[in-house]
Amino acid sequence: MELKSIKDAFDRVANKQKLSYTKTHEIIQLLSQELDKALSILQEAPPQFDHRSILADVKKTFMENQLDVALTKYPKFLEKQLNSDISKAYRHNIEFDTHVVNQIIANFLYRQGMFDIGDCFLAETGDESECSTRQAFVEMHQIVDAMEKRELGPALNWAASNSEKLKQTRSDLEMKLHSLRFLEIAKESQNSQEAINYARKHIAGYADSSSLYEIQKLFCSLLWSKNLGHSPYSKLLSPSRWDKAARELTRQYCNILLGEPSESALSTTLTAGTQALPVLLKYMNVTASSKKVDWQSMEQLPVAVELSEEFQFHSVFVCPVSKEQASDENPPMMMSCGHVLCKQTINKMSKNGAKSSFKCPYCPTDVDILRCRQLHF
Repeated sequence: MELKSIKDAFDRVANKQKLSYTKTHEIIQLLSQELDKALSILQEAPPQFDHRSILADVKKTFMENQLDVALTKYPKFLEKQLNSDISKAYRHNIEFDTHVVNQIIANFLYRQGMFDIGDCFLAETGDESECSTRQAFVEMHQIVDAMEKRELGPALNWAASNSEKLKQTRSDLEMKLHSLRFLEIAKESQNSQEAINYARKHIAGYADSSSLYEIQKLFCSLLWSKNLGHSPYSKLLSPSRWDKAARELTRQYCNILLGEPSESALSTTLTAGTQALPVLLKYMNVTASSKKVDWQSMEQLPVAVELSEEFQFHSVFVCPVSKEQASDENPPMMMSCGHVLCKQTINKMSKNGAKSSFKCPYCPTDVDILRCRQLHF
């Protein structure tokens, strides 16, 4: 399940295909020459001549095609990497709330704008309760769809009604939307005055913020309003500006109205799972013959699983001495020297308080147990 390595292998095949395509004429000519050579030898050879060696040489020439070699290796690589039996990494003793799982799946479908499919899914599962986020996502997609048609009215109205909340999150969404509208007016109007009036009313308030440079570019672009696409400010017309504004609106909409991240819980869980699963499968294969390892009864993962930064939502402390993860019962404690250990480790080193001080395992400092303070992440 190493997706990156699979992609790299596919890219190698694709590159060989491109190389083979560009050299098609050369390869055909080479093969034709080899065939003519083999026919000439066979025609001139005596009757008792063993022709199998000639045919073997011709076959070898055909098999040396780099694309054929790459295509032969790729299925074997896929078979090795894609382990269809992932059940060995399951925790079979975990109970799931089916209703909650169904709601998470429906929430994902609605978030993607697949409302008919989401409704059909809930109907087929027999879950009669409507997903609480459905109507909110309907409104969000109506706004985003309007932006795709270059209609900014719904987005500007939503941003205006949530202006204070956007300021609290330090979002520049309003500025982005007003900038897009400013450029639309500048393109449509016969002169620049209408765009200037719009900027005075809606954009001037951002002049004392980090958007000042953006405002300066907008006003300078008016000098090329009739031919902005061939000006130093042509990037202002890039479609990517609309895409970025739509993504920011989606992110802020989910955050402000729903209290959710822009990525769905289902998408985040599955993506993180694809990173963790290969490690767990490898561990299970290595320990398959050991009867001492009971994966189903373990309270935490038996091996370290490195996830990408976007999946690290909470700070986690692991005691450098006991190698145990901190918990409410065993919180991280900072010692007077600045080093941090878990509470149970400090208790062991101080013999449960029998010793008023002990040596820090990382520096020669004598640590006063009374001066140890709990850390809160």
